[in-house]
Amino acid sequence: MIRLSVINNQTEYTYETPVTGKALLKATGMEFPRPVLGARVNNRIRELSSPIYIDSTVEFFDITSSDGFRMIQRGLTFLLYLACKETFPERKLRVLHSIKNSLYCELGDWVSERDIQLLKEKMRGLVEQDLPFWKERLDKIVALKYFKSAGDADKVKVFKFRKKSTVSICHCGDKPNINYFYGYLPPSTGCLSVFDLKAYSQGFLLIHPTPLSPDSLPEYKELPKFSQVFLQYQRWGDILDVKNVGDLNESIVNGRIRELIMVSEALHEKKIAQIATEISRSANKRLITIAGPSSSGKTTTSKRLELQLKADGLFPISISLDDYFVAREATPRDEKGEYDFEDILALDLELLDYHLCSLLEGKEVHLPKFDFVTGSSKPSGKVIRIDKSQPIIIEGIHGLNDKLTASVPRETKYKIYVSALTQLGIDDINRIPTTDTRLIRRIVRDHHFRGHSAMRTIKMWPSVRRGEEKFIFPFQEDADVLLSSALIYELAVLKIYAEPLLVQISEENYENTEAKRLLKFLEYFLPITDTHLIPPNSILREFIGGSIFHY
Repeated sequence: MIRLSVINNQTEYTYETPVTGKALLKATGMEFPRPVLGARVNNRIRELSSPIYIDSTVEFFDITSSDGFRMIQRGLTFLLYLACKETFPERKLRVLHSIKNSLYCELGDWVSERDIQLLKEKMRGLVEQDLPFWKERLDKIVALKYFKSAGDADKVKVFKFRKKSTVSICHCGDKPNINYFYGYLPPSTGCLSVFDLKAYSQGFLLIHPTPLSPDSLPEYKELPKFSQVFLQYQRWGDILDVKNVGDLNESIVNGRIRELIMVSEALHEKKIAQIATEISRSANKRLITIAGPSSSGKTTTSKRLELQLKADGLFPISISLDDYFVAREATPRDEKGEYDFEDILALDLELLDYHLCSLLEGKEVHLPKFDFVTGSSKPSGKVIRIDKSQPIIIEGIHGLNDKLTASVPRETKYKIYVSALTQLGIDDINRIPTTDTRLIRRIVRDHHFRGHSAMRTIKMWPSVRRGEEKFIFPFQEDADVLLSSALIYELAVLKIYAEPLLVQISEENYENTEAKRLLKFLEYFLPITDTHLIPPNSILREFIGGSIFHY
């Protein structure tokens, strides 16, 4: 007998033989406001077509969960691939990166409005047919032969280095619509009715719903600076001749990785030097703010920029926002009633503003020191005064928000937005989310420097992400420059640190779902084990240790 406890309706169901998630969902008679996409079975994600063989706890989910959202995004990508294959069989689809609530795609050199309309009509037709997605497990050799014959060299490279002897190939309907997707798919094309295509640059955007806007498309907003930085780092990939994980793995195998690391780091240093030169040539830039989401490398960026400014004849000072928290009892609380230290009102904005204005006027300032044990501020004993050769650097999540520096004129500020905008893909249509790179960075850093387990980091990550959406991303286009801290080789290094931490999360923990997903993701990368190749001033050192800046 198989006993299945369904969390959604707190009822137990008994079966004599294995049952699929779809059949169990039908048996419950539950009605959901939107399509059910998959199930969490004993803290593992399963597609509705997968049978359940053992006693299990089952929870159904839709797009409002992070796993459901990934299914929708992946399903829409497959839908787009199918439309491209049928409408433009001679052209190759590339899904390059995300821009807000969309994916930027290219289909050859240029995409016209007519091309987009044809693709949209084909996708709508496939949605109306409600074709099922299904998977077939093939021997890796067979899969390699198929993708080689289909001209998918990027997939051939990926599977060439994978340890698994089989590959789960994805199908749609009863036609030979074959592809490969990293992760799970929704039940059918009928779940994918909410989408749009919009011309953008030389390609187009696949606009999709989100967990916060599950039934309609969010309001579209142009992000020209954000888009431009992705295109710049795409060119870096061209310089390095690494466009996907397969290319990276080949570089590791053929002994080219030393050069790849050095050139990657040189490109980073060159960009930071260019920013420093731009600041030094603008005599009125007195306040430099550096902001970005969690684990984006803000601290190392700040230190490296400081050195480059000194090389240009400036002598910046850094002010830590950590010393400007309000007293613990005055800290804002979130919707759960817990202290929200990421809210901008958790900072003593009035004191910070007064100190900044005083310093810029040449006055002496007595800096505070925040005691995190007592939750109160006290004098640090440090007194500073600056001259015109000493710009102030402030690094923190609110750096782009003018509320932080309300009385400082905008023309005297230079705002830098930093994030790990990953330019690498698993293959041409399986992109690597920036969020995954940052989460893996944080898991490694939290273990090394804060003594936190991977489970604790994963547990708090949704709260971190909500803070980013509220306090950071709305201001990114106000930056004077956007800097990607992503290194094309870094996940091959982070793999050797993250995997031992992720496997410690046991099956019974809710966070096991995310741990398994990240472990599967890291399987695509061959490891870089010789970390001596990584220079001591690298942003990566902020997470793995050994930084010259002594974190």
